[in-house]
Amino acid sequence: MWGELEVKEEDIYRFSKGLPGFEDETEYALISWEETPFSYLQSVHEPGLSFLLVSPFMFVPDYSFELGEVDKEELGIEEQVSVFSMVTIHSDTNKSTMNLLAPVVLNPEQRLGKQVVLHHSSYETRHLIWAEDEANSVKGGV
Repeated sequence: MWGELEVKEEDIYRFSKGLPGFEDETEYALISWEETPFSYLQSVHEPGLSFLLVSPFMFVPDYSFELGEVDKEELGIEEQVSVFSMVTIHSDTNKSTMNLLAPVVLNPEQRLGKQVVLHHSSYETRHLIWAEDEANSVKGGV
């Protein structure tokens, strides 16, 4: 998809348990998609495996959740944390969604990552990225 990519060591995150459905893949590079709010989580060992990510706060400013102690420990989180949502692109770009129920949480200091499932949450796995009124003004797609 990308061809050859030069990936810096500091862009590689270790997911000790992989991602749901991809438990054997434990190392991913976080690659920014230039001039867009999106990034890719690209498997280091499997060229055909990547996930589109976006900061949920960009589209849902009041998005919040409490990270459990077990997750904090597993990720070694003390202060810095990055949160992303996985994106599902729809053929009609305006219907593209992001997963708010299972955010990808990254520790940029220790380069550890985990997809965390928020139990007892009203967030959805398929939250529309663009609200209906915004969707009408989206031009050109993603």
